Amino acid sequence: MDLFSREAESVDVGQRLKHLREERQISMRELARRSGLSANALSMIERGLTSPSVSTLTKLAAALQVPITAFFRPESSKENVVFRKASERTRIPFLRGLIEGLGGEFFSGRVEAFLLTLENGGSSGPSGMLHAGSEIVYCLRGVLEYEVENKRYILEPGDSLIFSAYMNHRWRNAGKTVVNAIIVISCFNENESPVEYHLATLLQNTEEDKGDGHEVEDANIPEEV
Repeated sequence: MDLFSREAESVDVGQRLKHLREERQISMRELARRSGLSANALSMIERGLTSPSVSTLTKLAAALQVPITAFFRPESSKENVVFRKASERTRIPFLRGLIEGLGGEFFSGRVEAFLLTLENGGSSGPSGMLHAGSEIVYCLRGVLEYEVENKRYILEPGDSLIFSAYMNHRWRNAGKTVVNAIIVISCFNENESPVEYHLATLLQNTEEDKGDGHEVEDANIPEEV
């Protein structure tokens, strides 16, 4: 899929972890206690010496009381007007798919939009999601199945779907070709980021498929406070 060959905006998870920890005035030793991870492992993550698994990030998110997607959120100020070239999109790959931000993550208003790409077999996972706001889906290519409160809707190119995002929903590639769809979420509460519910589900689904064989190992590094 040519979309995967495009250069993605890099997010330094280690620096995001350090920022979130210091923002809450939590020492590395205290975060280690809360998360059940060692201070040595945390030091390696923050210094970019190792990449944490999603299960490790889940423990850290719980300890910091933030959604797991906070580690992938770009550091930026909100703007009233957002223009992004295609090559400048924030891109997050997941199992058999890709999410590309369309600028909503930088916008000061209460609307988020992203381009969803799904290979054959790609989906949001076995568990549904629900969040604030209204959700609009527009299918550009392929056959996209959306399940909303146990009712299934089949979207082909040009088809659209609008529903209250408080209703449990999930999606999958229901055809044999690549799916492209634009998803817009609006009217959510201030300081919320509904797209993070989609990302959290996808990241967890990716980790379950891979298993827990990539946990951060302790290293002989002095503990930091």
